[in-house]
Amino acid sequence: MKIAQLMTKDVKTCRHDDKLDAAVRLMWDCDIGSLPVIDDSGQLVGMVTDRDACMAAFLQRQALHDIAVAGAMTKHPVACTTDDNDRDVATLMAKHKIRRIPVVDDAQRPIGVVSLNDLACAMAKGREIPSNQVATTLAAICEHRA
Repeated sequence: MKIAQLMTKDVKTCRHDDKLDAAVRLMWDCDIGSLPVIDDSGQLVGMVTDRDACMAAFLQRQALHDIAVAGAMTKHPVACTTDDNDRDVATLMAKHKIRRIPVVDDAQRPIGVVSLNDLACAMAKGREIPSNQVATTLAAICEHRA
């Protein structure tokens, strides 16, 4: 199944120079756990998660309003396109131990996000995604670091 059929299209983003408190507020308000981070031209330059924000505040011993998103984000995010299929994206999630992947257009601008939850919901609705694929992906993501 193509990712275009599964992805969340109303993608929320933040900028690399935003403060973490603004990014966390957007995640809270939209009930999401991550945001694609864009530069001035709208291109994907990172991903920031709620966990990234918590760890940055703890490790830097600073308040969220004092830390730029760039100081907490993953700088080389894994991304996919609308032409990728569910198996390819599940493989990327498992390989990189991530739960969400931004979907980008040809200009590397975020146009959606696909999550492990999207794969699981599609499987639960009887779509062609095999249950063992979702289970295998979840197991790989949740595996503890060595």
